[in-house]
Amino acid sequence: MHGNFESKLAQLGVTLPDAPAPAANYVPYVTVGDLVHVSGQIPGTMDGLITGKLGADMATEEGAEAAKACAINLLAQVKAACGGDLDRLVRVVKLTGFVNSTADYTEQPQVINGASNFLADALGEAGNMRVPPYQPQPCPWGSQWKLKASFKSNDAGSARCFPAGPYCAPRLSWRRRGRGKQP
Repeated sequence: MHGNFESKLAQLGVTLPDAPAPAANYVPYVTVGDLVHVSGQIPGTMDGLITGKLGADMATEEGAEAAKACAINLLAQVKAACGGDLDRLVRVVKLTGFVNSTADYTEQPQVINGASNFLADALGEAGNMRVPPYQPQPCPWGSQWKLKASFKSNDAGSARCFPAGPYCAPRLSWRRRGRGKQP
């Protein structure tokens, strides 16, 4: 039986693939408490890898579709981290995008909106980020695009989505870094 998020994905015509295996020496996600940090996901689909360079051989709308494909792969990793239960996801905390584009291309935010809009449509309130999205950066990896993200889980005792693992990093509070209250 599908949960609420997967039912919404089905309404959107999206079936999550199996979580993509790492292509190099890294882990696909790292958990720290009730947060999961998903490694960079590229726009691989059942038809293959989406490639191109915005401003050269790819339109902004095609770039937004590539960003959506990355977001689908992000959710596949979250589902794997949640033991197959995507409904343990509480919200998207941060989305970082890298876009392969020419030096004079200026519509990177519209491209990353392909991922942001998809996450909001698929996850509702849990997919709406309360802080301005990270400014997309030119992608330094040639023809690849990349999205990485952080998600919050439902950390309710035995229903904990992201068990403590060997890959932990210290977190600094916003106050200790001199930024005042957390947004």
